[in-house]
Amino acid sequence: MTHPAYGELREVSAAASVLLEHNPSVMTLEGTNTWVLGAPGARGRIVVDPGYRDLDHLGRLTGVGEVELVLLTHRHPDHAEGAPWLAERTGAPVRAFDPGLCLGGAALGHDDVISAAGLDLRVLHTAGHTDDSVSLWFDHGGRTHVLTGDTVLGRGTTVLDDLGDYLGSLRTLRQLPAGSLGLPGHGPELTDLAETARQYSEHREQRLEQVRAALRRLGPDATPRQVVELVYADVDRSLWAPAEASVVAQLEYLRSRG
Repeated sequence: MTHPAYGELREVSAAASVLLEHNPSVMTLEGTNTWVLGAPGARGRIVVDPGYRDLDHLGRLTGVGEVELVLLTHRHPDHAEGAPWLAERTGAPVRAFDPGLCLGGAALGHDDVISAAGLDLRVLHTAGHTDDSVSLWFDHGGRTHVLTGDTVLGRGTTVLDDLGDYLGSLRTLRQLPAGSLGLPGHGPELTDLAETARQYSEHREQRLEQVRAALRRLGPDATPRQVVELVYADVDRSLWAPAEASVVAQLEYLRSRG
């Protein structure tokens, strides 16, 4: 049975709506959140993370209005794969931090300001989940809106490539105004992104201490799998594979610091 939210463009604020792609999984939660942005009265729309090359989902995006720009928060296919198809159908350029993902537009840089669809979006390079991850923030209606991709999810924690980068990115997000509206790549909206980033930081520090304790028990040459079996013993085994990827990042971080 199809989730009732699939295929429905849902307004979150006057400037941001979300179209949920029908690709639920352990990694994507209910599915990929494709964000459609535009100030009231603006003719154009910005599409952020069009998702997989899912023609039903992408076809709905061609009907949201005049797509002026496509932005990608990072390279993973559940966010970026459908971008070339959407660009071809709408004529909109695709921009991302990774130049290899761009079509008809320049690569994004940290602190760039993108003016489109009646909005000014500022780019934050928030690496850690991937090295090309960005968050995008803008002010509208008296509130800061922040699109976080997979850097901060609406529920649970994300898989990491580099923990040092990620902790730095969380510090950046913690500096955003209190009460900022978080618009994640998966899961529900966040009512205070800066507070969520603070909680994420605490969680990561707790996990690091658990990994340190596991290494003291297992020895310095313990494998990531051995650490997972000890630290994540109370977590559903279906999540052990992504947990192992995060443990690899944690071990690299600890070993790089002696």
